[in-house]
Amino acid sequence: MNKRLQKEKLWSRYKYEVLWHDHNTYNDIRYLMNNDAEIELVQQKIQYALSKKPSKGSIINAFCHMWGYFKKISTEQEKQKFIKLKTDFENQLINERNLIDFIKRLADLYEVSYLKQSSIISGPNLNR
Repeated sequence: MNKRLQKEKLWSRYKYEVLWHDHNTYNDIRYLMNNDAEIELVQQKIQYALSKKPSKGSIINAFCHMWGYFKKISTEQEKQKFIKLKTDFENQLINERNLIDFIKRLADLYEVSYLKQSSIISGPNLNR
């Protein structure tokens, strides 16, 4: 597999987990991807992002981005569940695992393979 394809696969796998941890590094990596940076630099940036503690804002941002796959195809009940989970998380009534579990359930239900293959859902960092 060529380096460009490897780099794209790596980014597609970690994209949402990076966003979950650090929006600024997410933007840096997007820039690197558009400017043909070496895969090793992208890997370093991913590792750096994953080492950072996610903020409430970065988690909500990533949750909303992933929800975007479902907002037009979900049921009214699923839309209400999304809103409730987001609000409950903002008010510290639930933890981030609840958000990931909801997105995973929807990704399985609607067969969104891009999300199902994402590290935020499939690991390796499932021990949140």
